[in-house]
Amino acid sequence: MDIDGVETRAEPTLLGRGLYWQDMKVGASFRTYTRTITETDLVSFVTLTGMTDSGFLDATIAGPMGGRPVPGALTYSMIEGFIVQSLIRGTGIAMLACTQEAIAPVHVGDTLHAIIVFDSVRPTSKGNRAIVDSSIIILNQHGEHVLRYTSRRMIAGRPEVVE
Repeated sequence: MDIDGVETRAEPTLLGRGLYWQDMKVGASFRTYTRTITETDLVSFVTLTGMTDSGFLDATIAGPMGGRPVPGALTYSMIEGFIVQSLIRGTGIAMLACTQEAIAPVHVGDTLHAIIVFDSVRPTSKGNRAIVDSSIIILNQHGEHVLRYTSRRMIAGRPEVVE
């Protein structure tokens, strides 16, 4: 292919693709980007999901978790978005299982990131895919653990090259 006088491969390499299971090594760890949870994030999420409890929506309430807590589901969902965007985009087939444990409250204004560790990678008997188990810990801006979870996903393998 010729683009403005520059000879290129017949098919350009796709940018942004996630890891294939063959690239996922047991013990490998990854750190996500950070993101601050905003008031808009909270209101949009609880409205969308129907979690319209006054503890989330009434800024004058300071309950046992302190002011402006956010649902653990929002915390989890934000990190899952990072994982899809940066680690398994285009290669993730299915989330097969997930366990979660809330450790500490998250509030509007907290900045979160996560550490992901591959615990096991088991190729399936057919279909060029594998079952990948991971442990994920979510931390706030102070380095405190706020939520941890495990995931079991089906991940695609590298495409077969036909010569």
